[in-house]
Amino acid sequence: MAKYEAQYTVDVNGVTLHYAKVGEGRPIVLIHGNAEDHNLFETEIGQLADAGYLVYAPDSRGHGANKPLSEYHFHDMAEDMYLFIRAMGLEKPALYGHSDGGIIALMLEIMHPGTLGIMAISGTNLTPEGIVPSFLEEYTEIYRKNPDPLVKLMLTEPHIDPADLRNIRIPVLVTVGEDDLILREETDRIVANLPEAELIVVPGADHGSYIVGNEIMGDMLIRFLREHE
Repeated sequence: MAKYEAQYTVDVNGVTLHYAKVGEGRPIVLIHGNAEDHNLFETEIGQLADAGYLVYAPDSRGHGANKPLSEYHFHDMAEDMYLFIRAMGLEKPALYGHSDGGIIALMLEIMHPGTLGIMAISGTNLTPEGIVPSFLEEYTEIYRKNPDPLVKLMLTEPHIDPADLRNIRIPVLVTVGEDDLILREETDRIVANLPEAELIVVPGADHGSYIVGNEIMGDMLIRFLREHE
């Protein structure tokens, strides 16, 4: 059993989402990446709860405890999270998304401006071409042999116009590993177009090493949140 079990459910946008809810205080929503679930953030959930935050950690549609789907689109996933926030009765919560979770976070605020009060994203791309070519080539071959709809999502989406980021007028922490799967120029493009962005490049880290079972991301997140309270 996971340390923070997704023991709650809510119906939004035609799907049922399982989620964990831990702590008390200012609300923050955590969104995991492709083919993962909320357990990715086990360390961060504990850190945030101990620091006085109320953590909502949903499993994205078709992920974790949720029913698998045959097709995925980031537009749907962003709408899910917008409706999740409304269903929880949250007013301008903080939101942190890793990888696909970061894509969802950006699209949510583009689609529904003013929903969030503050945002953090890590290892996030605007288009598939923002991922290192060798990784795309590897997963293109994997998909050819086994057409997994989650791999298709990664290979074909998102398509976020950098100009749309200029309308996200809230503080955004952008993090990326020094050896990330995301091209550095892609991260720089995101930061250049966000009006209130702070960039942190984590030395020696890859796409998830500073997040999974590591307190680095939680420490950065808590510092950022407190600076903008």
